[in-house]
Amino acid sequence: MHELGVVIEVIKTVENFARNNGLSKVDTIVLQIGELSSMIPRYVESCYPAAVDGTLLQDTKLKIEILPGNGICKACNKVFNLIENNSKCPRCQSTSWELLGGKEFMIKEIVAC
Repeated sequence: MHELGVVIEVIKTVENFARNNGLSKVDTIVLQIGELSSMIPRYVESCYPAAVDGTLLQDTKLKIEILPGNGICKACNKVFNLIENNSKCPRCQSTSWELLGGKEFMIKEIVAC
């Protein structure tokens, strides 16, 4: 489960941000995770308490926003969700598409108290 290592790095990044900006307490961290990223949201949620234990962020809440894995068909320009449509354009059935989003993993927001 590589999620734990990634979450620990997120915690370090947020702690550094908090210190550098004079924040004594952080209430919530909001992460955006793309449907096509290698990160599994439920694993991120399950390892979060262990990752923040004993840190400045020990009492913070974690919110996760899932970003859709969308592509655009190269044949007809239809934007569609790749997972829901098995990577095939629902309009023309083409399998030739360009990725628009869904591989992201980022810290969207740090909410201070």
